Amino acid sequence: MASQLLFVPHFALFPKVSSFNPSFFFSTQKPTFFHSTSSATTRRVLQSSSNYRFTNLQAVADACSEVESNDATETTALTLRNICQGFVPEHILQRMDEIGFVTPTDIQREALPILFTGRDCILHAQTGSGKTLTYLLLIFSLINQRSSVQAVIVVPTRELGMQVTKVARMLAAKSTDIEAKGCTVMALLDGGMLRRQRSWLKAEPPAIVVATVASLCHMLEKHIFRLDSVKVLVVDEVDFLFYSSKQVGSVRKLLTSFSSCDKRQTVFASASIPQHKHFVHDCIQQKWTKRDVVHIHVSAIMPMPLCLLHKFVVCGKSNKHQVLLALLESDAPESAIIFVGEQSEKSKKAGNDPSTTLVIELLKTSYDGSLEILLLEEDMNFNSRAASLTEIRQGGGFLLVSTDIAARGIDLPETTHIFNFDLPQTATDYLHRAGRAGRKPFSDRKCIVTNLITSEERFVLQRFENELMFSCEELML
Repeated sequence: MASQLLFVPHFALFPKVSSFNPSFFFSTQKPTFFHSTSSATTRRVLQSSSNYRFTNLQAVADACSEVESNDATETTALTLRNICQGFVPEHILQRMDEIGFVTPTDIQREALPILFTGRDCILHAQTGSGKTLTYLLLIFSLINQRSSVQAVIVVPTRELGMQVTKVARMLAAKSTDIEAKGCTVMALLDGGMLRRQRSWLKAEPPAIVVATVASLCHMLEKHIFRLDSVKVLVVDEVDFLFYSSKQVGSVRKLLTSFSSCDKRQTVFASASIPQHKHFVHDCIQQKWTKRDVVHIHVSAIMPMPLCLLHKFVVCGKSNKHQVLLALLESDAPESAIIFVGEQSEKSKKAGNDPSTTLVIELLKTSYDGSLEILLLEEDMNFNSRAASLTEIRQGGGFLLVSTDIAARGIDLPETTHIFNFDLPQTATDYLHRAGRAGRKPFSDRKCIVTNLITSEERFVLQRFENELMFSCEELML
């Protein structure tokens, strides 16, 4: 029995059974928890089926016996194109090659074969692990040339929406070598353009809509468009939308009232899903997903990327600004994000300046380095926020002063340093802040996360260390 369990991908968490029974693992009545996978085996299973979107269960049993001898070679050689061949259209694969998406990440290697079978999935993997490309490749495998909205991606912030839209449009653009009609991607991001987008939706519906919750629900409530034709619904940063935002009611309505889980494929994605077994149970009970939803958890033991080094400096509140300047001088980051806390209501009523303003003024008057100083915070209007991100992506080093709005999903690969000027509220927030660094694909470079704390905050940081399983080194300035 032990050898049978060893050869079966993903199933370490299941109770023992008397004999190997594929229907036990692929029952449509139970969620599945996957913590590792054999991609070569899964691919052979998929290709053995007469219909690429349905898995032959006997083929699963047959293929499992081959894992021990063949997987090491095949997994090493497996490319992203190999995994997607036969599912994703050739012109998308061509664009993928041109952009440079060649080697699959762990989440792509594990999730794509399962997604291509039509199963609902919860993608649970480290920051910067390639979850966005994973669900976009699924979407491109499903949409056709019909004039209708076929895929919706829900995001918590405009900034993440802009980023997802950019990647989707890059993939959808016409290839240089293959003549194919590209699909259209609409961004519905509270940007003051709803009237124009309303006309677009009625005249020539896009195949893919990337939307914030508020904008999407507004369009649905006004009956501008419906989700009847949607084949796949993605909710990115799902834990934030369910547990940390004020829009949880709208998200639930979107998943149950505006569309039915039985008529679509549902994908949730995040680097952090607290109490994930309870969340999977809620997904089924509340009918946010089908009953056979698959939870794919990559790096379950080490949620924090290994390329990050964590440090802290103990200082008083009165000299935090000087400590920050000293760190910037000694570390000489190529690019960095300085995270500050949101201003409290009490501080606002007292007429105090927010921490973001104070830090920006400090840098403009006292920072002697060459990095461009930029600001990103919730209270900025859409155009100002978009302009800050555009300046960053045009190249050159930057110092971005930001609240937690920059902590979710935003991809700035040049970031080498994170400075937590104020500690985040939770370990989950710490994980997402830290995850803005070390995002260059397949790079071995170590990036640094430095925390400026008071002596009273040391126990809070220790709690984060215990919860996220990392260690923090003290710096003496």
